[in-house]
Amino acid sequence: MKDYIIVTDSTIDLTDEMAKELGILVLPMTFTIDGKEYKNYLDGREIGLEEFYQKMVNGSTPKTAQLNVNYIMEHAKPVLDKNLDVLYISFSSGLSGSFNAVRLASEQLMLDYPDAKIEIVDSLCASGGEGLLVWMAVQKKNSGATLEENKEYLENLKLHVKHSFTVADLEYLKRGGRIKATAAFAAKLLNIKPVLHVDNEGHLVALAKKHGRRAALNATCENALVGLDTKANFITIVSHADALEDALYCKDYMEKKYAEMHFDSKVVITPIGPVIGAHSGPGTIAVFTISDKRE
Repeated sequence: MKDYIIVTDSTIDLTDEMAKELGILVLPMTFTIDGKEYKNYLDGREIGLEEFYQKMVNGSTPKTAQLNVNYIMEHAKPVLDKNLDVLYISFSSGLSGSFNAVRLASEQLMLDYPDAKIEIVDSLCASGGEGLLVWMAVQKKNSGATLEENKEYLENLKLHVKHSFTVADLEYLKRGGRIKATAAFAAKLLNIKPVLHVDNEGHLVALAKKHGRRAALNATCENALVGLDTKANFITIVSHADALEDALYCKDYMEKKYAEMHFDSKVVITPIGPVIGAHSGPGTIAVFTISDKRE
């Protein structure tokens, strides 16, 4: 049986150290800010996250781009040349066209590598939710699962990855066309902080409106706990866009709740990278868990 490698894109928002420990191949997506194009490497080698978010605070508007077919093929060929198969876990098709680009690249690669296997999973996840699905895939692979078994496992699991998050300012979601300008204006005027999630189609959906930041953080954590699958073995990911203090607050919140429940799940903090942060904005906080269903 041939071995396989798990490939994904940088919207997983895991740390570079985590990605290396997992042994995955991460394709950096691109973005442009202040007229300059960068690749979203997890180690931030082309632009640091603090600098990126400060540019946004100062009024710069980043633009993101989906993965290019030729770019995907360029990174996949060295893997296939090593006689390895590929399990690609893609950014949600509900938020990007990258999944379709991966599919088209796969079709072309199979012409050159007819004996290879390339399986693609549309994660329907974003940021640390996609990262959590990748983490679960690696655990499954390490347990001895074949490429086909792992894909089936992920297809059954992906809609159980719960995304709970809040943003500091709806202006950035408005710029990206995720919400209407009137809603963003009203929220800012009334100090309303939304709690959102990703639905079964991989789209952003508002769950609740809270007055004030702390109330929104508490509601984000509480939503992450609803329907929690305490029989599953997973890490809890708290991701932040240059808001470490709030991420530490949510980490402590989740750990205290887990202790009360006698549930063991390591809570890790990861940064939200430029591709996701370009749309959610600085100050975004997200908590990712495994639950009985998304809501």
